[in-house]
Amino acid sequence: MKFRHVRAIAVFGIAIVALTGARGSHGGSCGGSSHSSSSSSGGTSSGTSGSDSTSGTSGTSSSSGGTTTTGGTGRDKAERDIKIDSCKLDSAGKNLVARLTVTNTGSVDYTYNVTMKFNPAAGSSAVAATARVNSLKVKAGASQQTEATAPYTGKGDGSEYKDCVVSTASKSAL
Repeated sequence: MKFRHVRAIAVFGIAIVALTGARGSHGGSCGGSSHSSSSSSGGTSSGTSGSDSTSGTSGTSSSSGGTTTTGGTGRDKAERDIKIDSCKLDSAGKNLVARLTVTNTGSVDYTYNVTMKFNPAAGSSAVAATARVNSLKVKAGASQQTEATAPYTGKGDGSEYKDCVVSTASKSAL
């Protein structure tokens, strides 16, 4: 075997190791993932669905009536654009409301569709509630605030809902 063949095989082997991420104990992974959760209840709004779909939960912040989730992982392209500002019972006591800020850091305008899930506290008899925001248009480089609401079927102050999370999110170019 000629020296150039040995050298080519060595370079190929190193390239395979580098591309597969065979380093440390992480195997082929480029890093870990993290999810935290929170809940709240919400309602619906109308619109269409997008194409860059994600699901799961993201980061954490607190508000009255529960914990909220924001952030996301690298895979959650639409979800990481969503920040949950608050999750609480409205002043009339009739709806669970998630206040959201959607920030489009991209270079094109997007339409967002978001499903929020309000999770009851452990041991509570409350049932999880969901709320949707559909067809929220956010211009490139801009932020848009919105609310996702769900009817509150409880008889208390909404404290039986521990947190709210983004259960699905998608975005599509306008």
